[in-house]
Amino acid sequence: MTALIIEDEQPAARRLARLLADADSTILIGPVLESVTEAVTYLQTSAHPDLLFSDIQLSDGLSFEVFRQVEPRCPIIFTTAYDEYAVQAFKLNSLDYLLKPIVPRELEAALTKFRKTIGPAAPSALDYGQLVQALNQSQRTYRQRFLVTYRDMYRAIPTREVAYFYSENKITRLVCPDNKWFPIPETLEKLVDQLDPRLFFRASRQCIVGIESITAIHKHFNGRLKLDLTPSAPEEVFISRDRAEAIKVWLNQ
Repeated sequence: MTALIIEDEQPAARRLARLLADADSTILIGPVLESVTEAVTYLQTSAHPDLLFSDIQLSDGLSFEVFRQVEPRCPIIFTTAYDEYAVQAFKLNSLDYLLKPIVPRELEAALTKFRKTIGPAAPSALDYGQLVQALNQSQRTYRQRFLVTYRDMYRAIPTREVAYFYSENKITRLVCPDNKWFPIPETLEKLVDQLDPRLFFRASRQCIVGIESITAIHKHFNGRLKLDLTPSAPEEVFISRDRAEAIKVWLNQ
């Protein structure tokens, strides 16, 4: 089986290639294409692969533009950092997708789905213009600030100034770098949808960490990781073995 990767971030491309090799050593991976222009030129002049992995936002536009110019002759799995709103657009068009950072078991599941239900047959016709429109409509801005109560006043705290969020006894705390904290009404589950995933990571059921708050990462038992945060959290923060690779990829972006 042959595979092609369209990705403008070299670390992400190398990691995907490594995961593919780990999942199936027989997969032959072609050159990494880093832009719309490069991908169009390659697909117009070279044989199409059996399976194509494509990021969405490239250096010179959306990868959907590639497939508007060149009709793909293979199934496409999109790799994306977008949230569930953009994913809905893909589902409507029966496309598979992998959310970044890619988890090995999800990649293996996608490959299994390809082999069992699709195979190297030509894909059905898709309206990539509709995908572009749906994606543009679904793009969102992330939470910019939080209004908290401070003594007998209100205070607006910019999201970029938050060290981390911690849930304890059904109370969600917004913790600042100076160790001051404020109760907020949102649960961690709701906050995950509101925060920029480039800056915040769901470390555990109790904690969403800001990238600037992490001062050290320690290896722990059974493949877990232990985070040192500034300021210190009420309890030690551990990353489960299943999430350990994801946080390393997040920190390396």
